[in-house]
Amino acid sequence: MSGMSGRVLVVDDNKVIRQLIRVNLELEGFEVVTAADGAECLDVVHQVCPDVVTLDVVMPRLDGIKTAERLRADPRTRHLPVAIISACGEHEAAGGVGSGVDAFLAKPFEPSELVRVVRQLMHHERRARRKAAGQEGGEEPPAADGRQDSRQDSREEARRDDRDRDRDRDRDRDRDRDVAREEFRQDTPKDTSQDTPRDASREIRDQSRRAGSAPGAH
Repeated sequence: MSGMSGRVLVVDDNKVIRQLIRVNLELEGFEVVTAADGAECLDVVHQVCPDVVTLDVVMPRLDGIKTAERLRADPRTRHLPVAIISACGEHEAAGGVGSGVDAFLAKPFEPSELVRVVRQLMHHERRARRKAAGQEGGEEPPAADGRQDSRQDSREEARRDDRDRDRDRDRDRDRDRDVAREEFRQDTPKDTSQDTPRDASREIRDQSRRAGSAPGAH
């Protein structure tokens, strides 16, 4: 089952970078599949059915720019959002745009920026899919591999868990507040400075009554 946030195909020939991207995305709930170069990406993309593809530029066998061009040329993958994540400069980034790349993230990158870019691409792709299906503003249509039902179930379960946690937290907070209020009331001496004469006399009578009923008072 794919992660709640979606599935990302990460393509980079550097094992350390692949692992870095994987860890940061998995921490945010994404499911991550990796490939070592563009050729492997094209081999697995139809089985993986990702929601977003990230590509390095300089890779053996098939670089990121040519991989993006191949993805755009295939009717089965032309809709996929593609992000270039590379240490290359503006020239390579411009080439990526010409190849149909949707976003460019320079290495080294901040993990929060990586997550932001992936989420933004996924959001735009899902909106475009709904619009193409004539369901703008409605539910997301099923993904090609039937993963929509499981994603919807996961989201509903997560929302129920959140509501249960909020309800338990509110109940505990109210109970703690009541206990603290009672302890404060018991520990705080009664302020009689604002009592009326009637209040004062009532207090004296009560004290006398308690004293008279105490053992040995008579």
